[in-house]
Amino acid sequence: MAKLTKKQKEAHSKIEKDKLYSVSEASALIKEITNTKFDASVDLAVRLGVDPRKANQMVRGVVTLPHGTGKDVKVLALVTPDKEAEAQEAGADYVGLDEYLEKIKGGWTDVDVIITMPSVMGKLGPLGRVLGPRGLMPNPKTGTVTMDVAKAVTEVKAGKIDFKVDKTGIVHAAIGKASFSADKIADNAKELLDTLNKMKPTAAKGVYMKSIFMSSTMSPSLQLDPKSV
Repeated sequence: MAKLTKKQKEAHSKIEKDKLYSVSEASALIKEITNTKFDASVDLAVRLGVDPRKANQMVRGVVTLPHGTGKDVKVLALVTPDKEAEAQEAGADYVGLDEYLEKIKGGWTDVDVIITMPSVMGKLGPLGRVLGPRGLMPNPKTGTVTMDVAKAVTEVKAGKIDFKVDKTGIVHAAIGKASFSADKIADNAKELLDTLNKMKPTAAKGVYMKSIFMSSTMSPSLQLDPKSV
């Protein structure tokens, strides 16, 4: 096992073994134990008591974080000419259609979110092999396939994120940056956890939120008390 650096040892020493932290406690401590030279992301990993292989236990949705993600999200709006102006005014970084479809065919995926219209989805189908593995395929359930392109772009830029339980039953999501105040990290964490709680599938039996961990880039993780959520 690799040796811990002095800063890593110091970070580990601040964590109480076997303690389950409240959201507020973890949000304050995560700032103390983050020692990167860049503005680290703060992430939540929530293990849910669901079987994602069953359609009636799939947990997928969107949440608008009250303080945003702290990340400048690059948005591509694949729209018809009549929608280009509103997409640009809403703040989309790239706007167009056929020329970007060609770029994507060639392997270009230098964006974080793609927003499009129902009438364009047929053209995106053949690009599933490129977009799917990168989580970039637009989906009506996450609000990225819509006629109200301007609203969708504005929401994504303001901190709207989508999440999906993975095949092991865990939801991973970035909820901010280490430079955020502890209160803002806590607010964003609570918003995501509240949203997950509301989405509990009726088919899921037993304990729903099994474990919650908060971490930042390269920091140790803190275990949260699911009962405090």
